Amino acid sequence: MRDYIIATDSCCDFDENLIRELDLTVIPLSVHLGQDHFRNYPGEMPESHVFYTRLSKGEPAQTSAPNVEAFKDAFRPFLEAGKDVLYLGFSSALSATYQNAAMAVEELREAFPDAVIRAVDTLCASMGQGLLVDLAVQEKRKGKSLEEVASFVQETIPHLCHWFTVGDLSQLRRGGRLSAGKAIVGNLLNIKPVLHVDHEGRLVPMESAKGRKKSVEALVRHMEETAIAPETQRIYISHGDCLGDAEVLAAAIQSKLGVASVTIGDVGPVIGAHAGLGTLALFFLGKER
Repeated sequence: MRDYIIATDSCCDFDENLIRELDLTVIPLSVHLGQDHFRNYPGEMPESHVFYTRLSKGEPAQTSAPNVEAFKDAFRPFLEAGKDVLYLGFSSALSATYQNAAMAVEELREAFPDAVIRAVDTLCASMGQGLLVDLAVQEKRKGKSLEEVASFVQETIPHLCHWFTVGDLSQLRRGGRLSAGKAIVGNLLNIKPVLHVDHEGRLVPMESAKGRKKSVEALVRHMEETAIAPETQRIYISHGDCLGDAEVLAAAIQSKLGVASVTIGDVGPVIGAHAGLGTLALFFLGKER
C-alpha cells in the first residue's frame, strides 16, 4: 500500500497545534476585511478578537476560495514523492473550494496516472469539517488504506451534526441569508436563530430562541436527542469571540451527557465573515444530521 496524505482546507478552523498534531496539509482560503487582505491560516490572520471587533463595527468582509492552481501546487510535491492524496473539502453548497479542488485532482491524475488522488465533498463546515478530518486521521493511524478512509468518510458524513446559533443577525443579513426586516426585528426582540447544516451541506434555520441562554440550551437539547454514545466521542465547539459561552456549552454537555473530551476553537474569518460575532457551534456524531 502506497503512503498517502490527508489534506483539507482552512474552513476546518483548526489552529496550528491541531494541524501539527494531525499531520495535515491545509490549503488556505482568503479574506478581504476593509482594506486588508490575508490568508485564512494560523499566523497569517488577525487575532480572533481583532477580526470580530472590526467586523462588528461594520467593516466589509469578503471571502474567496483557493483557485485550481493553488490546489495543484499543494498536492504536486507529495505526488512527486510517490505519495497519494486524499482531500476532504469544505461544503460545496457554501463555497467553490471543493469544485476547484476537484478540477485540480482531474488535471493531476493526467500527470500522475499511477497515483490515487481523491477529493471528497464533506458537506461540512468549520470544526464540523475539522471533526470529520480528525476522525479520518484516526482511521489512517489504524492502518486503513486511502480508499478505506474515503469510504469511512462517506459513511460518516450523514451523521456529522452541526448545530449553531449566532449572537447578532447583522452578518446573516449582509450575507443574504436573512431579510433586513427579520434581522432588525430579531435583534430588537433578542431572537437567536438556531441553525444546522443539512444533508446537502446548506445552512438551514431550524428554530428561534428567546435570548442567548435559550439558544445555548437548544444546542444541548439537539445533542441529547440525536447523539450516538456521546460519552465516547471527541466533541468540537467553535465560537466567534465568545469563549465564555463556549465554556458554558462545554460544561453543559459534559454534565448532561457525560462527554469526556471537548475541544474548543475559534470560528475562523471565512466562516465568521458570514456568521458574525457571537457565533457558537456544536459538532458531534448523531443518528442523523
